[in-house]
Amino acid sequence: MSLPCGVRNHTYAEDTAIVRTRTQWVLLLALLVFLFTMPAYLNNYWLGVFNLIGITLIAATGLNILIGYCGQLSIGHAGFIAVGAYTSAIITTRFDMPFLVGLIAGGIMSGVIGIIFGLPSIRVKGFYLAISTIAAQFIIMWVISQWSWTGGQMGMQVPFASIGNFVFKSGQSQFYLIIGITVICIFLAKNLARTRVGRAFIAIRDNDLAAEVMGINLIYYKLLAFFIGCFFAGIAGSLFAHWSLQLTPEQFSFTDSILYVGMIIIGGLGTSVGPIFGVVLIRLLRETLTNNVVPYLEKSLTFLPSGFASGITPMVFGLVIVLFLVLEPRGIAHRWNLFKSSYRLWPFSY
Repeated sequence: MSLPCGVRNHTYAEDTAIVRTRTQWVLLLALLVFLFTMPAYLNNYWLGVFNLIGITLIAATGLNILIGYCGQLSIGHAGFIAVGAYTSAIITTRFDMPFLVGLIAGGIMSGVIGIIFGLPSIRVKGFYLAISTIAAQFIIMWVISQWSWTGGQMGMQVPFASIGNFVFKSGQSQFYLIIGITVICIFLAKNLARTRVGRAFIAIRDNDLAAEVMGINLIYYKLLAFFIGCFFAGIAGSLFAHWSLQLTPEQFSFTDSILYVGMIIIGGLGTSVGPIFGVVLIRLLRETLTNNVVPYLEKSLTFLPSGFASGITPMVFGLVIVLFLVLEPRGIAHRWNLFKSSYRLWPFSY
Protein backbone atom coordinates (compact mmCIF):
# COMPACT_ATOMS: atom_id res chain seq x y z
CA MET A 1 0.00 0.00 0.00
CA SER A 2 1.11 3.62 -0.49
CA LEU A 3 2.65 5.16 2.60
CA PRO A 4 3.65 8.69 3.63
CA CYS A 5 7.25 9.82 3.12
CA GLY A 6 9.54 8.32 5.76
CA VAL A 7 7.28 5.38 6.67
CA ARG A 8 8.17 1.80 5.85
CA ASN A 9 6.87 -1.61 6.88
CA HIS A 10 8.93 -3.80 9.19
CA THR A 11 6.64 -6.82 9.46
CA TYR A 12 4.15 -8.66 7.29
CA ALA A 13 1.35 -7.61 9.63
CA GLU A 14 2.23 -3.96 9.03
CA ASP A 15 2.36 -4.55 5.29
CA THR A 16 -1.14 -6.05 5.23
CA ALA A 17 -2.72 -3.58 7.66
CA ILE A 18 -5.60 -1.52 6.27
CA VAL A 19 -4.97 1.35 8.69
CA ARG A 20 -1.24 1.87 9.01
CA THR A 21 -0.15 5.29 10.28
CA ARG A 22 -1.12 7.32 13.32
CA THR A 23 -2.79 9.95 11.16
CA GLN A 24 -4.87 7.31 9.41
CA TRP A 25 -6.03 5.97 12.77
CA VAL A 26 -6.96 9.46 13.95
CA LEU A 27 -8.89 10.20 10.76
CA LEU A 28 -10.68 6.84 10.89
CA LEU A 29 -11.72 7.29 14.52
CA ALA A 30 -12.84 10.86 13.82
CA LEU A 31 -14.93 9.63 10.91
CA LEU A 32 -16.56 6.90 13.02
CA VAL A 33 -17.29 9.33 15.85
CA PHE A 34 -18.83 11.80 13.40
CA LEU A 35 -20.83 9.03 11.73
CA PHE A 36 -22.30 7.53 14.89
CA THR A 37 -23.12 10.92 16.46
CA MET A 38 -25.12 12.07 13.44
CA PRO A 39 -28.51 11.26 15.06
CA ALA A 40 -27.72 13.94 17.67
CA TYR A 41 -27.85 16.78 15.12
CA LEU A 42 -29.93 15.46 12.22
CA ASN A 43 -33.72 15.48 12.00
CA ASN A 44 -35.79 12.45 11.01
CA TYR A 45 -35.86 13.44 7.34
CA TRP A 46 -32.08 13.50 6.96
CA LEU A 47 -31.73 10.38 9.09
CA GLY A 48 -34.01 8.68 6.55
CA VAL A 49 -31.81 9.95 3.72
CA PHE A 50 -28.67 8.55 5.33
CA ASN A 51 -30.44 5.29 6.14
CA LEU A 52 -31.18 4.95 2.43
CA ILE A 53 -27.58 5.87 1.61
CA GLY A 54 -26.35 3.08 3.90
CA ILE A 55 -28.67 0.51 2.33
CA THR A 56 -27.69 1.61 -1.17
CA LEU A 57 -24.02 1.49 -0.25
CA ILE A 58 -24.23 -2.17 0.79
CA ALA A 59 -25.84 -3.07 -2.55
CA ALA A 60 -23.35 -0.96 -4.53
CA THR A 61 -20.44 -2.57 -2.68
CA GLY A 62 -21.66 -5.99 -3.77
CA LEU A 63 -22.03 -4.81 -7.36
CA ASN A 64 -18.53 -3.35 -7.22
CA ILE A 65 -17.16 -6.77 -6.22
CA LEU A 66 -18.96 -8.34 -9.17
CA ILE A 67 -18.18 -5.73 -11.84
CA GLY A 68 -15.27 -3.70 -10.49
CA TYR A 69 -13.14 -6.57 -9.17
CA CYS A 70 -14.25 -9.60 -11.19
CA GLY A 71 -15.32 -7.84 -14.40
CA GLN A 72 -18.71 -9.62 -14.65
CA LEU A 73 -21.13 -7.05 -16.04
CA SER A 74 -24.49 -7.19 -14.27
CA ILE A 75 -27.44 -4.88 -15.00
CA GLY A 76 -30.09 -6.59 -12.91
CA HIS A 77 -28.96 -5.74 -9.40
CA ALA A 78 -32.31 -4.31 -8.29
CA GLY A 79 -33.87 -7.72 -8.94
CA PHE A 80 -31.42 -9.41 -6.57
CA ILE A 81 -32.11 -6.74 -3.95
CA ALA A 82 -35.81 -7.56 -4.34
CA VAL A 83 -35.08 -11.25 -3.69
CA GLY A 84 -33.41 -10.40 -0.40
CA ALA A 85 -36.16 -7.98 0.58
CA TYR A 86 -39.04 -10.37 -0.08
CA THR A 87 -37.23 -13.36 1.40
CA SER A 88 -36.65 -11.53 4.67
CA ALA A 89 -40.22 -10.19 4.66
CA ILE A 90 -41.75 -13.64 4.09
CA ILE A 91 -39.59 -15.31 6.74
CA THR A 92 -40.36 -12.70 9.40
CA THR A 93 -44.09 -12.32 8.65
CA ARG A 94 -45.33 -15.72 7.45
CA PHE A 95 -42.95 -17.92 9.46
CA ASP A 96 -42.56 -15.58 12.45
CA MET A 97 -38.78 -15.93 12.48
CA PRO A 98 -36.37 -13.37 14.01
CA PHE A 99 -35.04 -10.47 11.96
CA LEU A 100 -31.46 -11.76 11.97
CA VAL A 101 -32.63 -15.05 10.44
CA GLY A 102 -34.46 -13.13 7.73
CA LEU A 103 -31.40 -10.95 7.14
CA ILE A 104 -29.04 -13.89 6.59
CA ALA A 105 -31.65 -15.88 4.64
CA GLY A 106 -32.28 -12.91 2.38
CA GLY A 107 -28.57 -12.66 1.61
CA ILE A 108 -28.19 -16.39 0.98
CA MET A 109 -31.29 -16.65 -1.20
CA SER A 110 -30.19 -13.68 -3.27
CA GLY A 111 -26.73 -15.23 -3.61
CA VAL A 112 -28.18 -18.56 -4.79
CA ILE A 113 -30.38 -16.80 -7.35
CA GLY A 114 -27.30 -14.85 -8.41
CA ILE A 115 -25.44 -18.10 -9.05
CA ILE A 116 -28.31 -19.38 -11.20
CA PHE A 117 -28.37 -16.28 -13.37
CA GLY A 118 -24.57 -16.12 -13.30
CA LEU A 119 -24.23 -19.50 -15.03
CA PRO A 120 -24.09 -17.82 -18.48
CA SER A 121 -20.86 -16.13 -17.33
CA ILE A 122 -19.16 -19.50 -17.82
CA ARG A 123 -19.55 -19.19 -21.59
CA VAL A 124 -20.23 -15.52 -22.32
CA LYS A 125 -18.98 -12.17 -21.06
CA GLY A 126 -19.35 -8.45 -21.65
CA PHE A 127 -22.59 -7.22 -23.14
CA TYR A 128 -23.83 -10.77 -23.74
CA LEU A 129 -23.61 -11.42 -19.99
CA ALA A 130 -25.30 -8.08 -19.34
CA ILE A 131 -28.29 -9.21 -21.40
CA SER A 132 -28.67 -12.34 -19.26
CA THR A 133 -28.65 -10.25 -16.08
CA ILE A 134 -31.25 -7.91 -17.60
CA ALA A 135 -33.38 -11.01 -18.15
CA ALA A 136 -32.87 -11.85 -14.46
CA GLN A 137 -34.28 -8.46 -13.50
CA PHE A 138 -37.50 -8.98 -15.44
CA ILE A 139 -37.93 -12.67 -14.56
CA ILE A 140 -37.47 -12.02 -10.83
CA MET A 141 -39.87 -9.08 -10.80
CA TRP A 142 -42.46 -11.01 -12.82
CA VAL A 143 -42.36 -13.89 -10.31
CA ILE A 144 -42.66 -11.47 -7.41
CA SER A 145 -45.58 -9.63 -8.97
CA GLN A 146 -47.46 -12.90 -9.65
CA TRP A 147 -46.71 -14.90 -6.51
CA SER A 148 -49.39 -14.80 -3.82
CA TRP A 149 -46.89 -15.06 -0.95
CA THR A 150 -45.37 -11.73 -1.96
CA GLY A 151 -48.73 -10.00 -2.23
CA GLY A 152 -48.42 -9.60 -5.99
CA GLN A 153 -48.79 -6.07 -7.31
CA MET A 154 -50.36 -4.96 -4.01
CA GLY A 155 -47.18 -5.75 -2.09
CA MET A 156 -46.89 -6.72 1.55
CA GLN A 157 -46.43 -5.16 4.96
CA VAL A 158 -43.14 -5.76 6.77
CA PRO A 159 -42.55 -5.45 10.54
CA PHE A 160 -39.84 -3.36 12.17
CA ALA A 161 -36.47 -5.03 12.59
CA SER A 162 -35.85 -6.37 16.07
CA ILE A 163 -33.08 -8.14 17.96
CA GLY A 164 -34.37 -9.92 21.04
CA ASN A 165 -36.85 -7.65 22.75
CA PHE A 166 -35.44 -4.47 21.25
CA VAL A 167 -37.42 -3.15 18.26
CA PHE A 168 -35.80 -0.66 15.87
CA LYS A 169 -38.76 1.70 15.57
CA SER A 170 -37.21 5.16 15.73
CA GLY A 171 -35.13 6.77 13.02
CA GLN A 172 -32.14 6.90 15.37
CA SER A 173 -32.23 3.20 16.21
CA GLN A 174 -32.70 2.28 12.53
CA PHE A 175 -29.74 4.51 11.68
CA TYR A 176 -27.45 2.66 14.09
CA LEU A 177 -28.61 -0.72 12.78
CA ILE A 178 -28.20 0.16 9.10
CA ILE A 179 -24.95 2.11 9.41
CA GLY A 180 -23.47 -0.54 11.71
CA ILE A 181 -24.14 -3.29 9.15
CA THR A 182 -22.90 -0.98 6.38
CA VAL A 183 -19.56 -0.47 8.13
CA ILE A 184 -19.20 -4.24 8.59
CA CYS A 185 -19.98 -4.91 4.90
CA ILE A 186 -17.47 -2.29 3.72
CA PHE A 187 -14.81 -3.77 6.02
CA LEU A 188 -15.49 -7.29 4.70
CA ALA A 189 -15.39 -6.10 1.08
CA LYS A 190 -12.13 -4.23 1.69
CA ASN A 191 -10.53 -7.36 3.16
CA LEU A 192 -11.93 -9.60 0.42
CA ALA A 193 -10.15 -7.55 -2.23
CA ARG A 194 -6.83 -8.24 -0.49
CA THR A 195 -7.23 -12.02 -0.19
CA ARG A 196 -6.49 -14.89 -2.60
CA VAL A 197 -10.11 -14.70 -3.77
CA GLY A 198 -9.83 -10.98 -4.47
CA ARG A 199 -6.61 -11.43 -6.44
CA ALA A 200 -8.29 -14.18 -8.47
CA PHE A 201 -11.20 -11.84 -9.22
CA ILE A 202 -8.82 -9.13 -10.44
CA ALA A 203 -6.90 -11.62 -12.60
CA ILE A 204 -10.16 -12.76 -14.24
CA ARG A 205 -11.19 -9.15 -14.82
CA ASP A 206 -7.89 -8.20 -16.44
CA ASN A 207 -7.47 -11.30 -18.62
CA ASP A 208 -9.53 -14.40 -17.99
CA LEU A 209 -7.53 -16.52 -20.46
CA ALA A 210 -4.25 -15.70 -18.72
CA ALA A 211 -5.90 -16.32 -15.35
CA GLU A 212 -7.01 -19.78 -16.46
CA VAL A 213 -3.52 -20.58 -17.69
CA MET A 214 -2.20 -19.57 -14.26
CA GLY A 215 -4.46 -22.20 -12.68
CA ILE A 216 -7.43 -20.09 -11.60
CA ASN A 217 -10.72 -21.99 -11.82
CA LEU A 218 -12.84 -19.58 -13.87
CA ILE A 219 -16.15 -21.36 -13.24
CA TYR A 220 -15.68 -21.43 -9.48
CA TYR A 221 -14.53 -17.83 -9.09
CA LYS A 222 -17.04 -16.32 -11.49
CA LEU A 223 -19.93 -18.01 -9.72
CA LEU A 224 -18.40 -17.08 -6.37
CA ALA A 225 -18.32 -13.45 -7.47
CA PHE A 226 -22.01 -13.64 -8.38
CA PHE A 227 -22.83 -15.21 -5.02
CA ILE A 228 -20.90 -12.63 -2.99
CA GLY A 229 -22.15 -9.66 -5.00
CA CYS A 230 -25.76 -10.82 -4.80
CA PHE A 231 -25.38 -11.77 -1.12
CA PHE A 232 -24.59 -8.12 -0.38
CA ALA A 233 -27.61 -7.15 -2.47
CA GLY A 234 -29.79 -9.49 -0.41
CA ILE A 235 -28.54 -7.96 2.85
CA ALA A 236 -29.37 -4.51 1.48
CA GLY A 237 -32.81 -5.73 0.40
CA SER A 238 -33.56 -7.14 3.84
CA LEU A 239 -32.61 -3.87 5.52
CA PHE A 240 -34.70 -1.93 3.00
CA ALA A 241 -37.73 -4.11 3.68
CA HIS A 242 -37.62 -3.60 7.44
CA TRP A 243 -36.85 0.10 7.02
CA SER A 244 -39.56 0.98 4.48
CA LEU A 245 -42.14 -1.39 6.11
CA GLN A 246 -43.95 -1.76 2.76
CA LEU A 247 -42.79 -3.70 -0.29
CA THR A 248 -44.13 -3.36 -3.84
CA PRO A 249 -42.56 -4.48 -7.14
CA GLU A 250 -42.31 -0.85 -8.30
CA GLN A 251 -39.63 -0.21 -5.68
CA PHE A 252 -37.14 -2.40 -7.61
CA SER A 253 -37.28 -1.07 -11.14
CA PHE A 254 -34.87 -1.63 -14.02
CA THR A 255 -33.99 2.07 -13.79
CA ASP A 256 -32.60 1.42 -10.32
CA SER A 257 -30.40 -1.36 -11.70
CA ILE A 258 -28.89 1.06 -14.19
CA LEU A 259 -28.50 3.65 -11.45
CA TYR A 260 -26.44 1.22 -9.35
CA VAL A 261 -24.05 0.71 -12.25
CA GLY A 262 -23.82 4.48 -12.67
CA MET A 263 -22.98 4.89 -8.98
CA ILE A 264 -19.95 2.62 -9.06
CA ILE A 265 -18.76 4.09 -12.36
CA ILE A 266 -18.92 7.62 -10.95
CA GLY A 267 -17.30 6.53 -7.68
CA GLY A 268 -14.59 4.43 -9.29
CA LEU A 269 -14.76 0.79 -10.39
CA GLY A 270 -12.63 -1.71 -8.54
CA THR A 271 -11.83 0.55 -5.57
CA SER A 272 -12.96 0.26 -1.96
CA VAL A 273 -13.95 3.92 -1.64
CA GLY A 274 -15.55 4.18 -5.09
CA PRO A 275 -19.02 2.95 -4.04
CA ILE A 276 -18.97 5.33 -1.06
CA PHE A 277 -18.28 8.38 -3.22
CA GLY A 278 -20.72 7.33 -5.93
CA VAL A 279 -23.62 6.47 -3.63
CA VAL A 280 -23.30 9.59 -1.48
CA LEU A 281 -23.05 11.86 -4.52
CA ILE A 282 -25.96 10.33 -6.41
CA ARG A 283 -28.29 10.01 -3.42
CA LEU A 284 -27.68 13.57 -2.22
CA LEU A 285 -28.00 14.85 -5.77
CA ARG A 286 -31.27 12.99 -6.17
CA GLU A 287 -32.66 14.37 -2.91
CA THR A 288 -31.67 17.91 -3.89
CA LEU A 289 -33.20 17.67 -7.33
CA THR A 290 -36.39 15.90 -6.24
CA ASN A 291 -37.20 18.01 -3.18
CA ASN A 292 -35.75 21.42 -4.11
CA VAL A 293 -34.97 21.95 -7.78
CA VAL A 294 -37.99 20.21 -9.34
CA PRO A 295 -40.63 21.88 -7.10
CA TYR A 296 -38.99 25.27 -7.73
CA LEU A 297 -39.05 24.78 -11.50
CA GLU A 298 -42.67 23.62 -11.43
CA LYS A 299 -43.71 26.79 -9.58
CA SER A 300 -41.49 29.27 -11.39
CA LEU A 301 -41.35 28.07 -14.99
CA THR A 302 -45.03 27.58 -15.68
CA PHE A 303 -44.52 27.93 -19.43
CA LEU A 304 -42.65 24.61 -19.60
CA PRO A 305 -44.54 21.56 -20.90
CA SER A 306 -46.31 19.41 -18.32
CA GLY A 307 -43.94 16.87 -16.79
CA PHE A 308 -40.80 18.61 -18.07
CA ALA A 309 -39.60 19.58 -14.59
CA SER A 310 -39.98 16.03 -13.23
CA GLY A 311 -37.81 14.82 -16.10
CA ILE A 312 -34.93 17.01 -14.94
CA THR A 313 -33.73 14.39 -12.43
CA PRO A 314 -33.03 11.52 -14.91
CA MET A 315 -31.54 14.01 -17.38
CA VAL A 316 -29.10 15.27 -14.77
CA PHE A 317 -28.17 11.71 -13.78
CA GLY A 318 -27.48 10.85 -17.41
CA LEU A 319 -25.42 14.00 -17.87
CA VAL A 320 -23.36 13.30 -14.74
CA ILE A 321 -22.57 9.75 -15.87
CA VAL A 322 -21.58 10.93 -19.37
CA LEU A 323 -19.34 13.68 -17.97
CA PHE A 324 -17.56 11.25 -15.68
CA LEU A 325 -17.06 8.74 -18.49
CA VAL A 326 -15.55 11.45 -20.68
CA LEU A 327 -13.64 13.60 -18.19
CA GLU A 328 -12.78 11.17 -15.38
CA PRO A 329 -13.42 7.55 -16.43
CA ARG A 330 -11.62 6.27 -13.32
CA GLY A 331 -14.15 7.99 -11.08
CA ILE A 332 -13.96 10.12 -7.96
CA ALA A 333 -11.69 7.54 -6.32
CA HIS A 334 -8.92 8.51 -8.76
CA ARG A 335 -9.24 12.16 -7.72
CA TRP A 336 -9.12 11.02 -4.10
CA ASN A 337 -5.84 9.19 -4.76
CA LEU A 338 -4.37 12.31 -6.35
CA PHE A 339 -5.40 14.27 -3.28
CA LYS A 340 -3.75 11.72 -1.02
CA SER A 341 -0.50 12.06 -2.96
CA SER A 342 0.05 15.42 -1.28
CA TYR A 343 -0.78 13.85 2.10
CA ARG A 344 2.04 11.32 1.64
CA LEU A 345 4.55 14.19 1.65
CA TRP A 346 3.28 15.46 4.99
CA PRO A 347 6.12 14.86 7.49
CA PHE A 348 3.79 14.46 10.49
CA SER A 349 1.79 11.56 9.06
CA TYR A 350 3.68 8.76 10.77
